[in-house]
Amino acid sequence: MLRYSLKRLLSLLISLAVASLVIFLVIEVAPGDPASFMLGINAQPDTVAALRSELGLNVPKWARYLNWVGGMLSGDFGTSYTYRTPVAEMIADRLWVSLPLALYALTISTLIAFPAGIYAAARRGGPGDVAVMGATQLGVAIPNFWFAMMMVLVFAINLRWFNAGGFAGWDKGVWVGLHSLTLPAISLALPQAAILARVMRSSLLDILGEDFMRTARAKGLSRRQTLWRHGVRNALIPVLTIIGLQFSFLLAGAIIIEQVFYLPGLGRLVFQAISSRDLIVVESVVMLLVFSVITVNFLVDLAYALVDPRLRART
Repeated sequence: MLRYSLKRLLSLLISLAVASLVIFLVIEVAPGDPASFMLGINAQPDTVAALRSELGLNVPKWARYLNWVGGMLSGDFGTSYTYRTPVAEMIADRLWVSLPLALYALTISTLIAFPAGIYAAARRGGPGDVAVMGATQLGVAIPNFWFAMMMVLVFAINLRWFNAGGFAGWDKGVWVGLHSLTLPAISLALPQAAILARVMRSSLLDILGEDFMRTARAKGLSRRQTLWRHGVRNALIPVLTIIGLQFSFLLAGAIIIEQVFYLPGLGRLVFQAISSRDLIVVESVVMLLVFSVITVNFLVDLAYALVDPRLRART
């Protein structure tokens, strides 16, 4: 297990190094100069040059890349061009919204998808299976931003159970914070639950057709015991992959939902930074999101090895 973990860790570090270079190059070659954008089209060239020098944009790109990477390794993400505040503080403030939102949505998604997928697989071809598959097809087809607006219309405007938008803050209590994130979390979770339920059903059906499952039944285990003792555990590997990808998507891809609900999260920060050409913020947030994706995949690989010891034997 140690050798397997070290190989995956080395792969993670290489991926991060390559990702940092790609992110920096892609964002730096984007058209538009931050200094010119901030000062406007009527700014004098010497004024633009002075601001570029103040922002550190007049140094070679390779030096800026090394300074950026070195700063991130020490916890210094630089200073925002627009707000003139440390990027690390801006990310930390927004992360306290985006991370709980992603975890909340992932929890809801998993709690819905696991029972639904197992129920559908156990009743393959029956009315319950048809109902679950129909519901998941609908969940995949409906855009989450449209569903979010319907949630606001029903539960915020008509029933007044929730606020239409905004975030109350954790300083007012955990329940108040979770209450503010409930509608956005549900809006994010339901499409992901539909995908996860379909994957769970498909994976479990494949396992139920294996020889070892028939052997377990022949040894006297009931259908329910066989399903839960042997079927569900062996069906988890592809499901874990989807859960890892979903967490990364929920953390990085909630920009539309954050706009609908006016949540001060990472997605909205990136949107505002792109609009104002605040390159250092865009680079740092995107790198953080890439780090989360790669780290989650690393943890999923370790979970694979725990669920299926055969993977450790291949290394």
